[in-house]
Amino acid sequence: MVWAPLEYSLVRDDIQTIDGLPVKEAIWLGRVKAMPCTVKGQRYVPMSMDSAQTYDETGLASWYDEETRHLLGGHITANGELFNPSGLTAAHKYLPLPIHVQMTNLESGKSIIVRVNDRGPFPSDYNLDSGKRIIDFSRGAAEQLGFVEQGTTRVHVEVIRLAEV
Repeated sequence: MVWAPLEYSLVRDDIQTIDGLPVKEAIWLGRVKAMPCTVKGQRYVPMSMDSAQTYDETGLASWYDEETRHLLGGHITANGELFNPSGLTAAHKYLPLPIHVQMTNLESGKSIIVRVNDRGPFPSDYNLDSGKRIIDFSRGAAEQLGFVEQGTTRVHVEVIRLAEV
């Protein structure tokens, strides 16, 4: 994991506040993990780490990185990390940051583990119906799950605990 300089652009600039603070100030203060965020006037309250341990959901997923290509320099996730479009990461509205999930593409049967380090998808993200999407992946994760060309796919998502080294 590489921390991004706070002067970088946010990957999702529609996040207005985290824990009532400007996004970059909340990141700098380390107040992101399970703090609520506000997007387009709507408040999203993340799950506690305890309740997230039983998270298990099936729904629609998409991938993102195209929106960062036209901007110069690096991009920062809601967790303060440098966004790596080729990495195995994801964005979720309610899971605490960071957390690992196992994702299974229900159409191909492929499965991977990704690190959730960003917030989203939110209504009207990238002109897609995000009301039906439960998670967004980096392009690298979408490639491994085999749905880059189609843009969206049905997935099963469950939080996993990685063994500590």
